[in-house]
Amino acid sequence: MLRIYTRTEDKLVPFDAEKSTGLPIWLDLISPNDEDVSRVEGLLGVDVPSRAEMEEIELSARLYAEAGATFMTLTGLANLDTEAPIKTPITFILKGNTLVTVRYSEPKPFLAYTNRAQKPNGSPHCSGEEIMLGLIEAMIDRTADALERLGNETDVLSRSVFMTAQAKTKASTKTHDLENVISLIGLKAELLTMIQESLVSVSRLVAYYAATEDTSDDKESKHLVRLIQRDANSLGEHARALSARLGFLLDATLGAINLEQNQIIKIFSVAAVVFLPPTLVASIYGMNYDFMPELQWSFGYPFALGLMVLSAAVPFLYFKRKGWL
Repeated sequence: MLRIYTRTEDKLVPFDAEKSTGLPIWLDLISPNDEDVSRVEGLLGVDVPSRAEMEEIELSARLYAEAGATFMTLTGLANLDTEAPIKTPITFILKGNTLVTVRYSEPKPFLAYTNRAQKPNGSPHCSGEEIMLGLIEAMIDRTADALERLGNETDVLSRSVFMTAQAKTKASTKTHDLENVISLIGLKAELLTMIQESLVSVSRLVAYYAATEDTSDDKESKHLVRLIQRDANSLGEHARALSARLGFLLDATLGAINLEQNQIIKIFSVAAVVFLPPTLVASIYGMNYDFMPELQWSFGYPFALGLMVLSAAVPFLYFKRKGWL
């Protein structure tokens, strides 16, 4: 799909080739087919990178200049409101005053920015450069919202871990609850990793753009570049702090599970030790010797039972006194 926009007065409008003169200001390629790509390449004289080229991780394949145009690719995020968020490459191509975006998903920041820019006064000084910076700023805002939500969910997980560990419930139930917490921590950590990767790519893109493009005469663009860099860096620090916190929660959860398992093993160990002396007594009187005086004694049976109970009670009371139970 190819969406083409131009600027009329103070807002973006769909480009009409019959009524508009000159080049459009923004060409938005969404999961483009060969016809869409050929149209853009013929219009601007640039080679639009394929999806495989956009997914390459080398810096030289993501940030470069070619044929009078600047190519910049970052890792965007989509479906952040769902349980299955994805990361997706987004390429910005700047040539003159025209911006080309290439993407294979529908991140909400694109829709939000487009809707805002098409309203009166939504884009009063619109250029290809400003559209790109506006889109990146919208992506940063969206990422900040996701991090804020992730922080709140981490607070809930933290309380869940320690309340479950202290709860007076069956060990099996407690262990099952903690295992569910581990799954949730894993999902949050995976999303956080995606966010960190996206923020790193944004920081690199903006740094490259600031170093290669001349924004010295445009104070607004220069200010926006600095603002995006500052926000990306601060969000990156926040993401690292959240990552450390999730790591701590994972360690705490695994430790709580280990404690529960150790308690269960301790019970079995104590039971084995407590019942070992009675078993020894029973084994002694179960020997098939011809001469065992106690077997002919009228109190032999209750004596053996009492000895077995005593041999079990003594180690039990000893363990209790030592605080091992």
